[in-house]
Amino acid sequence: MNKHVADLAAPKVTTGPLPASRKIYATPDGAPDLRVPLREIGLSEGSGEAPLPVYDTSGPYSDPAVSIEVTEGLARTREAWVRERGGVEPYAGRTVKPEDNGNAGTRLERAFERRHAPLRGTGAKPLTQLEWARAGVITKEMIYIAERENLGRKRMLERAENALADGESFGADIPPFVTPEFVREEVARGRAIIPSNINHGELEPMIIGRN
Repeated sequence: MNKHVADLAAPKVTTGPLPASRKIYATPDGAPDLRVPLREIGLSEGSGEAPLPVYDTSGPYSDPAVSIEVTEGLARTREAWVRERGGVEPYAGRTVKPEDNGNAGTRLERAFERRHAPLRGTGAKPLTQLEWARAGVITKEMIYIAERENLGRKRMLERAENALADGESFGADIPPFVTPEFVREEVARGRAIIPSNINHGELEPMIIGRN
């Protein structure tokens, strides 16, 4: 049975560091304002190996320096990137309808107190990552993705080259070092996508594709 909205407290989320590892941030060359999250997994002392860098998809929730307030929402870092490129404008959008919330009427979870005016394209410039890629433009999302996909290869480039030579590619064509131009070209060719809607400024850019 639904409880009336007035009786509901703001939900809590689990935050804090993850065990046996630590969250680190890499800064891409040429983009000192970007902080790309990675996770270093500590190996046993007897291994003689340095910590292993891996993808970190935990978002700000595992960053002990970030305070999460559910009613405020996550920081919308990417919104500044979208506005810098131009070709967008805010607009009023539409009001929330009962069908948006399962036709539950007034017996709902409480709505977020902070609301952001949605953005839309003006038609003056490309809008999606695909459109920017095909226009020959490397976006901050592409720079961010390249740094993330490298997983610290700047420090281990020789190891990455050896691993590629020793492994089976299964038809993939991944370079030892992923550049923003490589990301742009993969998207422009239709071999990869970057799900980065302009109205989700809080998301961390990722790429999905053959390589």
